[in-house]
Amino acid sequence: MRTIVHRHLGKVVAGAAIAVAGTAVMVGITLPGSAGADEAVGKSGGQAAQQAGQLPGQQGGAVAPGVVEAPASEGDTGDGRDPLTTDEIDEVRKVALDPQLLRTSENVEGERGPQQIAVNLAAPEAKELDDADAPRRADVSFYDYKDDTLVTKTVNLETGKVEATNTQRDTQPPISRDEAVEATKTLLADPLGAGLKSDYKDATGKELTTPDQLVVNSMVFRVSEGTTGPAGLTECGKHRCVRLFVKVKNGPWIDTRNTVVDLSARKVAKIR
Repeated sequence: MRTIVHRHLGKVVAGAAIAVAGTAVMVGITLPGSAGADEAVGKSGGQAAQQAGQLPGQQGGAVAPGVVEAPASEGDTGDGRDPLTTDEIDEVRKVALDPQLLRTSENVEGERGPQQIAVNLAAPEAKELDDADAPRRADVSFYDYKDDTLVTKTVNLETGKVEATNTQRDTQPPISRDEAVEATKTLLADPLGAGLKSDYKDATGKELTTPDQLVVNSMVFRVSEGTTGPAGLTECGKHRCVRLFVKVKNGPWIDTRNTVVDLSARKVAKIR
């Protein structure tokens, strides 16, 4: 691993991916396996070919033709335990977002309407486990920043009706992409984001102004049960709090692991 450039908040770390426990969300581009490191090509791939005077994929002096397969067609609706189709996801979102929820809730940006979190194929009921014709259902999850509640609605895909609504407090699902973007914006606007900006400039020679310049992993941060938590983060778990793990696009990691963004309170704090 290369030498760490700085010792303040945004330490630049090149050549090694940060291990992230829990569910992560990617912002920007897909994270390579060893992002930003100056790596030699593996002997089993391009390097051996190059040493023989050939390019990767080249055989006998000629480049082997690539084969691109057409994507499988996706029907309007799935069958049984098939994954939800794009049309089904769009439809259940519309059904679940009823006028009352839209009117009374708030998203991560403070605007009207809940924050969309996820749409998943619902598990069949116990009595339907052996029923090949059991109805397909989807669980549509929203987070309401107005009162920090997770709202999950179960929609029957055959009838197009909401069959159940579950509202939970102190429950934190994985961070969505939009929330990760907003958390990054909040950090960049806060004095505690100065280290991240400084290290980005050291690594690239450019100013860091938007999350689009980064690849971001994110995960929920919560205070452990029975503890008060770090100063400024005592409500994490009740509030929607995020730890960010950031990387320059096509460049090194920048260490922000000791920084937490409380999206519910719109503030940033450090883990001491």
